Parts: sequence; structure tokens; C-alpha cells
Amino acid sequence: MSDVLIADDSEFMRNLLREILEEDHNIVGEVENGVEAVETYKEQHPDLVMMDIVMPIRDGIEATDEIKNSNPDANVIMCTSVGQEEKMKEAVRAGADGYITKPFQKPSVMEAIEDVVPS
Repeated sequence: MSDVLIADDSEFMRNLLREILEEDHNIVGEVENGVEAVETYKEQHPDLVMMDIVMPIRDGIEATDEIKNSNPDANVIMCTSVGQEEKMKEAVRAGADGYITKPFQKPSVMEAIEDVVPS
């Protein structure tokens, strides 16, 4: 069972991801901006970060870049809305390992995780 950090500024999306993941994964934290994501990553060292791209204070791209610089082996899956292709390209350049598109469906979320963190 892998440890997962959820970073999304929407409480609804955090709850949805938690419901999808908690059966098969251990949720070690839920944060609502990129600053908290980096701090919590450094404290918890989760196996995976589910990172929203658009967040206040520091966005998911900047947070991913900082996490990957501190730990190149970190696993980050970006959560993006339809129509954010340019931001997705930036996220991949920052080191994102995969992405899922909102609205989330459990099969696509689980498949993205399996691709990044084999069980």
C-alpha cells in the first residue's frame, strides 16, 4: 500500500481523490497549495503526490519542480482540467511522471498510478 499526498485547492477534488484512493492507498496528507505540498512532501516522503496544476501561492508546476529538484525519484501525477495542454507540457518539463484529467474516474486514476508506482 503506497503513501499518497493529495495537493488540490478544491476541497471537493481532494475528497473525491481520497474516496478513490483510500481503499488501496494510505493518504498521508491533503494540502491546498504548492507551498504546503512541498513542505508536506519533505516531512512525509510519500510514494506519490497527486498534484493539481492550478493552485494559489505556488502552482503545481512550481511545486513539482521543487520536489523533483530535492528528490529526482519522487513520483508526481498532475491533475489537470480539459484544455490545459500547455500547462501539461510545462508540468512534464518540470518532471511530472503522469497526469489525469478532471473529472476523475476511478479506473483512469488507478491506471495512472499503476503506470507510475507499480504495486
